[in-house]
Amino acid sequence: MYNIKLYDYVPEPKPAKSDRIVAAHYYAAWKKGAAGIHGAFDDLHDYPDRTPLMGYYDEENPTVCDWEIKWASEHGINCFIHCWYRKKDNMGQPVTINDLRCGHGLHEALFNARYQKCMKFAIMFEASPRWGGTDEADMLEHLLPFWMEQYFKRENYLTIDNKPVLFVYQQERLAAECFQSAESQKKTYDACREYAKKFGFDGMIFAACNTSLDPAEHEDIISRGYDFRFGYNAGYNSPCDYYEDMDDIINQQCGLLKQRLATDNMRYIATASCFSDPTPRFSQHWLDMGYEFRKWNNIWYLPPERFRDLLREMKQISDSLPEGAWAKKIMMIDNWNEWDEGHFVSPSHRFGFQYLQAIREALTECDNLPDYRTPQDLGFTNLNQSWQVPDMTEPSKKYRENQTSEK
Repeated sequence: MYNIKLYDYVPEPKPAKSDRIVAAHYYAAWKKGAAGIHGAFDDLHDYPDRTPLMGYYDEENPTVCDWEIKWASEHGINCFIHCWYRKKDNMGQPVTINDLRCGHGLHEALFNARYQKCMKFAIMFEASPRWGGTDEADMLEHLLPFWMEQYFKRENYLTIDNKPVLFVYQQERLAAECFQSAESQKKTYDACREYAKKFGFDGMIFAACNTSLDPAEHEDIISRGYDFRFGYNAGYNSPCDYYEDMDDIINQQCGLLKQRLATDNMRYIATASCFSDPTPRFSQHWLDMGYEFRKWNNIWYLPPERFRDLLREMKQISDSLPEGAWAKKIMMIDNWNEWDEGHFVSPSHRFGFQYLQAIREALTECDNLPDYRTPQDLGFTNLNQSWQVPDMTEPSKKYRENQTSEK
């Protein structure tokens, strides 16, 4: 009424308390031109329901990061696990910030955010063949010194029992191509643990992204020096496009968790998935890059209220484990911001804050009052300097067709 602006910055977060680490995977590929292999927000113009609630944003902007920290921490997410990519031609050489893919999420945004101390972070070493790998000498001479100086020493890096945690994606590539043997890999990891002790830590913790139910594969991973296993997602696959049996989705995700815990109930943690719909990944941009179009047959959604049920059941399963089990210490959320790959809990036009509310109700003491005002509500309109904003006033033809096919 009086055009008085009460805030000149993001309001201070009021984090909710939780009895465990609630870690959301974080894919920092939304800076204009940073992703490389896809068009980021440019791939979403035909999917206006996936527009972030703050609109398309400049991910390198620390203010954007502070909004994310506020929303996540007020609903119980207390750690972001950043996908960490090393450019392929950097393997075997000293690492610099310029040798990273999508390093802006950490080095430009998080590390300059005002509220960064409200959010723990960790890195997940992306070891797929598309990106740079490592070997025994390279890990100790190049990767580990960079990680120590840039990440592990930071006050808000995720440590457990005074040990920084390193997550590893596609451990199978490290096993097949990078390390000479399981013994050599374990020896290297043990050397990393000793290196960390020189900086006041009590060692390091290594976690492998692996959801196999094969006991032999589990034993191989442990023999390579890993402390526990996790999933990037729950590993659930539906048998048809839009699977409507919500109880079955919950039962299968929890059933898979129980089967993995049956292999080793001390060294496997839960990952809860909200939905899976990677339709935009098969956009014209991907076709132009030579990817073959194919119909994706794993599209399913858990409504937010059923996602809350899933979280509560996974928490109950984890709480029943023996003392010292990793699943009692940490739980994974799939995913904060996989906007085009189609699994995210970050506030969106389709779901608002509902998935975050489910996390808060299931995994926190609900001892705070979340703030649901958006940047637009408070008059902040400078978070998008890079993206050409599409017309969102009318859903696109493709989106209308998708909505019709869902029904």
